Amino acid sequence: MTAQGTEQGTREPSIARDGNSVVVGVDGSPAAEAAVRWAASMCAARGLSLRIIHALDFSPYTYGAPYLDVAGIYGWMEDEGKETLARAAAAAREVSADIDVSTEISTMGGARWLVSLSEDSRALVLGASGSGSASGIGSTAVNAASHGVCPVVVVHERDGKVPDEGPVVVGVDGSPTSERAIAVAFEEAAQRGAPLVAIHAWSDTPHGTLAGGRGAIRDPRAFEDAEHEVLAERLAGWQEQYPDVTVQRELYIDGPRTHLLAWSQKAQLVVVGSRGRGGFRGLLLGSTSNELVQKAQCPVMVVRPARS
Repeated sequence: MTAQGTEQGTREPSIARDGNSVVVGVDGSPAAEAAVRWAASMCAARGLSLRIIHALDFSPYTYGAPYLDVAGIYGWMEDEGKETLARAAAAAREVSADIDVSTEISTMGGARWLVSLSEDSRALVLGASGSGSASGIGSTAVNAASHGVCPVVVVHERDGKVPDEGPVVVGVDGSPTSERAIAVAFEEAAQRGAPLVAIHAWSDTPHGTLAGGRGAIRDPRAFEDAEHEVLAERLAGWQEQYPDVTVQRELYIDGPRTHLLAWSQKAQLVVVGSRGRGGFRGLLLGSTSNELVQKAQCPVMVVRPARS
């Protein structure tokens, strides 16, 4: 059962298929509100519509179902959900009164619904914490980022607010998904008028695994030259397409997770491919993904592979 609420009431959802909307999941938490404001800013700057969603979670009542008034619980949860959506819509309109805002409630699981909506969205946006099924950074965010079609953004605050200054940072490893991440990162940097920092790690082992760092390399100069050439090749075409974006290249021998987290302390956005080879292999399958999504100090955008 799905309903879409507007200021005029409740109606059946009309799913746009032009990719001109951003979807943000809310649960009433401060983190979800931060995600709404971030998404609203993106929509206002790019002429996109904003779809605010709330998934009703009946799991706490599963075991008491034979003794509970299920219809009554649904009505109560739906009313609570509508209030949550109304507050989120108001927060979005505080960012910009001109953006097109719609709200939706569903009994479908948060991650499952988000993945479905990702088929037609420009981006999915989630808060970096929260108790509800839509905005938490646990399994919902990981599942959405692992299976969604469009980029998934987990919005983190730094020093009590979402950062809007600093560079856009992108992880580069040479994989096809990394290529998509580079394209998105250049677009984000251009839209924000921000410099771009491209990070390439030669090895995906933890930081400091290679004893001696560059000193352990037999020919450090040749290593530097070869890896900088790889990085330059990956960026060349995009630098031509976005000549106004200033690019800083950073090469590390190992520890991509460590370096991405460090850069998140001064970036306004980190963009990574969901998986690939080299420094970001298995990003969403193990500790790298968990640490980046949970511990980054700025919004993190995860870009999925192109569909075959």
